[in-house]
Amino acid sequence: MKDVLIQYMKRFSNLSDSELRKLTDNVPVATYRKGTILLHQGEIPDKCYFVLEGCLRQYAVDENGNEHTYNFFTEEQSVTIFNQHTTDKVSKYSLSCLEDCTLVVGDLSTEQESYDMHPVLEVMTRKMIQEDMGAMRDDFSSFISSTPEERYHTLMKKRPDLIDRVPQYQLASYLGIKPESLSRIKKRSAGSSHLRIVY
Repeated sequence: MKDVLIQYMKRFSNLSDSELRKLTDNVPVATYRKGTILLHQGEIPDKCYFVLEGCLRQYAVDENGNEHTYNFFTEEQSVTIFNQHTTDKVSKYSLSCLEDCTLVVGDLSTEQESYDMHPVLEVMTRKMIQEDMGAMRDDFSSFISSTPEERYHTLMKKRPDLIDRVPQYQLASYLGIKPESLSRIKKRSAGSSHLRIVY
């Protein structure tokens, strides 16, 4: 299972397979059942994760009790709630397992110790964060400038697996639309695909 992590780390390092295996020898891996809440909104995060298998949802509940989905994390994605810029350090989001999950679990309190022992890890982590932040910035810019239908087609292009892995009401929330609007968009998309096949 750690081969998934090693392949991911290769993107940010020139280390050999054997060197990467040594780095990951003592990395803790844990399994969580579907429905497990890894972090509650309002708690101070003390863990970070890397998804080896499964799907996590990042969401928040507003003052009216409505849930808003902000992201989904699947295989080969890192998960960290960044809150160091806030005074109370509490999370504005919750993290839950939408499927049975196998995750690499990092302890944020011992992060610096790990970097001191393995300086190459700090370099890799910085590169990973830069890539994640760049992707988040691009996705946000695209999101605010696109129509709901364009968002759906972008999702189908970039992350089509989510269509069958995620409840439709959560997917609709992620796209910033109502579930009934998502249903209409899916029907129109299916119809246009059929027309392309016919002609």
